[in-house]
Amino acid sequence: MRGRSEPADATPSMDGSGGATLESNASLARRIMAQESGAFALLVERYHDFVFRICFAILRHRQDAEDATQDTFSRVAKYLDRWDPRRPLEPWLATVAGNRSRSHLARRKVFAPLTADDEPQTLATRQQHAADAMREEITLALGNLPDRQRAAFELFHEQSLSYVQIARQMQCPIGTVKTLVHRARLSLIEQLRQRDVVPGDSAGTAPQHKGALK
Repeated sequence: MRGRSEPADATPSMDGSGGATLESNASLARRIMAQESGAFALLVERYHDFVFRICFAILRHRQDAEDATQDTFSRVAKYLDRWDPRRPLEPWLATVAGNRSRSHLARRKVFAPLTADDEPQTLATRQQHAADAMREEITLALGNLPDRQRAAFELFHEQSLSYVQIARQMQCPIGTVKTLVHRARLSLIEQLRQRDVVPGDSAGTAPQHKGALK
């Protein structure tokens, strides 16, 4: 009988002498999800510097980077079950850290007060940074949608096609197109809400991203 394949992070890390010293990330994740005392603290200790470097590279401010690092680990604790233990943990951590840092950066640039010496272009630049951050968040969220939902949403919101035109292009009934677009909107809003990109009371509002994916 063929043996069960091991997760990508199942192999323990090795120290300089060749001895196994660190518990695998997959095993540690199982203990965290089982709410074993001290398990999450071990993960934070293992990856704090890794996450902080990513946050600091984006924010260029130590306190903001520390805040984003804490935010990252809060997200990891909440959504660790979404990580596929067959894959390395570091790329997923880097994605979460990058998302949280860009969200902090966008908020910082949007809400920084204008002074008397600021030129009109300053506000426009801040708004552009915020729009760029929102565009990236939406693009990431779209990547998590089922293919047909994503296609219908992009045709409707980005290419401004009518339901009739989309139905013809996707070769399905108009009612199906409306359902796909509606479900895509709800999923996008929920993803953005979970990442604190939009307020928690925005469940009935579609993301305003005309042209955001171009």
